[in-house]
Amino acid sequence: MLKIYCLCAAWCRTCDAYKNIFISLQHHWPDRVSAVWVDVEDHANELGDVDIETFPTLMIADTLVVYFIGPVLPQQAVAHRLVDQILAGNVPALEDARILSLMLRLEEASTS
Repeated sequence: MLKIYCLCAAWCRTCDAYKNIFISLQHHWPDRVSAVWVDVEDHANELGDVDIETFPTLMIADTLVVYFIGPVLPQQAVAHRLVDQILAGNVPALEDARILSLMLRLEEASTS
């Protein structure tokens, strides 16, 4: 199952507007996608030295593989196209230990 983290901030109005689009990802693929909203200020310890400068930023991962991390246009079609490509196997895994470590810390925080 893909886990999609939306890294946002409570003060960000673009993030507020993006929230319904983000939730729609889980509704569109209920058996294949899990969506986790992450307020970067509430999870500063988990972020460590990873600096999120542009909101919204998505991180899309599956178990021990991160496929994408980066800002996205706050449009439903953009997010759906990205997830479609990952689910189809058209996006290679990122090979960045720092990003994998971030995903593992966020996973641990979201299940505790």
